[in-house]
Amino acid sequence: MRLKRRLPIWFGVVLVALAVAAVVVLRKHAPPEAARLLPGADGFVYLNLRWIRLANFAPQLPQVSHDPEYEHFIQATGFQFERDLDQAALAIHYSSSGVPNSGTPGTTQFSEIFVGKLDGERLRNYLRNISHSSETYRSIDIYAIPLEGRILRVAILGPDTVAASNHPDPDVIRGIIERSRKLASPFGGPALLRQYYKQVPLASFGWAIFRINPPGQSAPTQGTLSFLFSKPAVAVVSARYLGKIHLRAEAFTGSEEDAQRVTEQAGTFLTMLHSAESTVSTGGPDVDVKAFFDGLQVAQNKDRVELTAVVPLGFLRKAMAGPGPEAPAPTPPTPATATPTKDKSHN
Repeated sequence: MRLKRRLPIWFGVVLVALAVAAVVVLRKHAPPEAARLLPGADGFVYLNLRWIRLANFAPQLPQVSHDPEYEHFIQATGFQFERDLDQAALAIHYSSSGVPNSGTPGTTQFSEIFVGKLDGERLRNYLRNISHSSETYRSIDIYAIPLEGRILRVAILGPDTVAASNHPDPDVIRGIIERSRKLASPFGGPALLRQYYKQVPLASFGWAIFRINPPGQSAPTQGTLSFLFSKPAVAVVSARYLGKIHLRAEAFTGSEEDAQRVTEQAGTFLTMLHSAESTVSTGGPDVDVKAFFDGLQVAQNKDRVELTAVVPLGFLRKAMAGPGPEAPAPTPPTPATATPTKDKSHN
């Protein structure tokens, strides 16, 4: 009898344990919470700066020059992006079709989530001073800030999280607030992000997921490589550090025929790029630059195109340092002064 009474208890414990394990596994493969707060969009970008600092693989960043406006922001809030920002998640809205009062058709808007070390009171005071109006939604203040002909709406979601959006529809940032008030769910987040985040390799410190619209369609052209595509596709780009920076970009096309055509065009483009780099190099090819271009590989895998690259740290340091100082122009030789000679014919 005792055994029969204990069986339901043990069965319940096992079910709870399985449920907890399932949630842990799902959370492990779910997008970061900062990205799950973003609204539905045509593209997403995520960067974990805190992980980069802990890994300590990035070269020493060059000194960032502070213009007066940014310096005023630092003094007023105590927040410095290059020092205090830990995570950044960005949603890209290619077009504003279907949104009332959405402004100029075909324009691009952005929604952002920033996670870092904040002084909430100082940041609120700064936002109050520069905003022309504010509203309260679910106990969260939304500050409307005029910026470059648009309205940037900013909301402080928590002690370390800020949301911002220049999308003309105020419901976009209200939706971010709604999601932030709920318990984090591994099933949450925009549909495009949920569908393709599983393609992002584990331990990626940065990634991007975005739709590619070929030129000539109603939506604006996105990205400098959209000319490679004749039909819409989705790209997943990721970066990992495994002793070197490993980059991977996958384009998910509609068929194997489309993937084959894109692979051939991408291969031709890389060949031309490599030839151009070799042509403009002076004084012999740079070892790190040559290693980067030699490591670029493009291949087809069924209906997807895969581009991989390994970035040497030397190449990364040179890219972040920017162009070096220009060599001084050579001084033209001074014409020799002719030595006067005597005309012996008059002697």
